[in-house]
Order: sequence, then structure tokens, then C-alpha cells
Amino acid sequence: MQGVAIGLGVIILVWMVAVHRRAQREQRFFSEAFSFFPLKADSPPRPACWLAVRAVSPEAVRAALGVNRAAPCSWVEGLAGSHEFFISPRVHGGWVIVTGLGLPSPSDDVDATFLFLTALSRKLGHVQFFYAEKFSRHHGWARLDEGCVTRGYAWTGETVWNQGSETLPEIEAGVKIFNYGESAATINDAEANFEKVPQLAARWSLDPAEVKLASARQSIGLAGESAFS
Repeated sequence: MQGVAIGLGVIILVWMVAVHRRAQREQRFFSEAFSFFPLKADSPPRPACWLAVRAVSPEAVRAALGVNRAAPCSWVEGLAGSHEFFISPRVHGGWVIVTGLGLPSPSDDVDATFLFLTALSRKLGHVQFFYAEKFSRHHGWARLDEGCVTRGYAWTGETVWNQGSETLPEIEAGVKIFNYGESAATINDAEANFEKVPQLAARWSLDPAEVKLASARQSIGLAGESAFS
């Protein structure tokens, strides 16, 4: 009986060592695999659509959008875009970022996008708009002052908005502009602009995903619904 007990003990010990080594191999495998995707849980995502509003308070933006039932919302959660509107605190010396499902999409209705932006700019002054939808690769951007479009461009499989003169930051970012009715040499020529929208945003104002604050995780904005919707 003593020999049987010792034999069972040895078997159990060998089994435990094998399980431990297997767990170590699996942990090492997944660690190496996910090292290719250096994502951080507290890193803010880049929204598909956002506004950058200059030199106004978040309260002024909230009033202009008609947002009611607003509640505190973290920067990371707000940029995820699950709310109708998220209004950030002022960042980088005077920019307020707005994201959310309530923002218009040129892919759905470029005229509605134009009307929304011009109406908002009349209330808030300088407003910038950026759109980069990753599945369709549709994209667009606009700058407005006091309700007037100084630059607007959108591509949704074809150019649906091209207003104003091309700006120096667009040239520096390397975006390629197509006129109305003009066919791209290849679809890739137009879709390549999608990747450059954050670069253009950083030159015009800022890229929301690259905002660096000492207290980024503690930065709190407002999220809510518009009374106009």
C-alpha cells in the first residue's frame, strides 16, 4: 500500500508540473500574440466622426446643440461614440471636442450635414468637422466660420462635397482631392485619404485619439441627448 501511495503521489506531481508548464507556454503565446496590438484599456479611441470647436466653453456647445439630461462622462467612454452627444472639456488650450451618434454623416445625407454645420457655426463661430468611416472608407472634413464654409470636402464612393480652396494642411497631409464627377484613377487613390484624416485634423486643430493630458483618465465631459432630436 505504501508503494501504491508513493506511485500515485509521483503521478500527481508529474501531472501538476505538466499543467504548470502548459499554462506557462499558453501565457507566453498569448503575450507574444497580443504584443502586435499595443492597445491600452485606458487609451481613448478615435471616433468615426467628430467636431472641434474653438474658443468656446463646453456649456456654450451644450446650449447650441440643445443637449439636455446631460450627465458626467469620461473622456474614453465619450470618444467611444455610444451617446447621442459627448462634449469634452476644453483641451489643448481652447478646443472642445464633440462626438456621438447625433452628428450627421455625409454618407447618409451630405445636405443635412451642411445644414447642421452651418447652423452650429452661426452659434459657435469656428467649427471643424471630421469624418472617417472605417468600413466603407468614406471620409470628409470641413471648416466653418460664423456660418460660412471656408472649406468642405466629402467622398462617399464619389465626391459629394467640394467647397472652397484646398488648404495648405491638406496639401501637407497628402490628401488627394477629386472634383465632382471626376473618377479616381483607382478606388485606392480616394480611399487612401481615409488614413490621412487624423493627420489633417492634427494640422487643423487636434486628433482626439492623440490628446495628451496628465489626467486624461480623470477628464470628465458631458453626455446627453438633444431636445431637438
